[in-house]
Amino acid sequence: MGLLTYSGITAKVRAMESRLLTEEQFQEMAALEDVRSAADYLKQQPAYETIFSGLDDTRLHRGYIEQLLAWSEYRDFTKLYRFSNLSQRKFLDLYFMHYEITIIKSVLRNVMGGKTHSIDLSGFQQFFDRHSSVDLVKLAQAESLEELIGRLEGSSYYKPVTSYQEEKAQTLFDYEFRLDLFYFQTMWKTKDKILTKEEQKVIGQCFGSRLDLLNIQWIYRSIKYYMLPAAKIYALLIPVKYKLKTEQIRHMAEAPTLDEFFAALKNTYYGKLPQVDWSEPPEVEALSHQILNRIYCGTGRRHPYTMAVLESYLYAKELEQRKIIATIEGIRYGLGASEIIAMAKKQ
Repeated sequence: MGLLTYSGITAKVRAMESRLLTEEQFQEMAALEDVRSAADYLKQQPAYETIFSGLDDTRLHRGYIEQLLAWSEYRDFTKLYRFSNLSQRKFLDLYFMHYEITIIKSVLRNVMGGKTHSIDLSGFQQFFDRHSSVDLVKLAQAESLEELIGRLEGSSYYKPVTSYQEEKAQTLFDYEFRLDLFYFQTMWKTKDKILTKEEQKVIGQCFGSRLDLLNIQWIYRSIKYYMLPAAKIYALLIPVKYKLKTEQIRHMAEAPTLDEFFAALKNTYYGKLPQVDWSEPPEVEALSHQILNRIYCGTGRRHPYTMAVLESYLYAKELEQRKIIATIEGIRYGLGASEIIAMAKKQ
């Protein structure tokens, strides 16, 4: 059944994967002398040729390039959506929440950072109209937090960003956390309704690991940057455990120092993975990316005739965007090629 259902979409994904940039291509781009040369290099690649063909030399700032890369990601999503059957589209409709929340976060950073210019998403209007229940183009024009929240009213995102409004002044971290919490809880609850038993197990590995690693990152951030008490940390955590045990979470959350946090992390499933180098305390965010990159790559290859083939490709595309941005920013700031490659690998 899986072979018959997925043979077409799997072939489509494999063709699209062949257009992803290789490590050798990233090395070639990292050695270029300026951002203009990097943009020209992307223009020569099949996946970005059309999008970068009309590149405006006067707009080579990060925001503009990120907008072009986002269009490439949305275009790939649309191709997969058109090629998918009804059950596959149900999963993609659910996955689309990821794009909505990414945009809401971008607008939040804009308005809470005091930036006066709005984000131009008008070029994506047709795409959003087809897939989103939120007017994302109008939302991106918000110039204050109150305006942003007002434009979310009536959507499923309104409650997550307003449920604690009366407590105290909220930070960007608070809002982003609540949006992430809402997204992953929704995905975790809904996946079993739209996936087969085999797919539940495979996708569960991807999302379960993501939930665990997000909890680890939030415990780490709470100790390092906010010095929060354990009770407050527990309130921040996603109430789902995959490979983490309750006792392990307690040891990390109640660690009085970062050294003791890392000692507790080392004893978890993730701390015992062979790719983790404990010669010195790892960068938690980079470690999370490294583990997830390995998981997503593996599930797509091992289970090509399940929903994992879609999930794996969309993750790979998102990873490629992050690596391109890191590479271009490294070039912009005059870093050496080896430094740029090392930075891109942490994405």
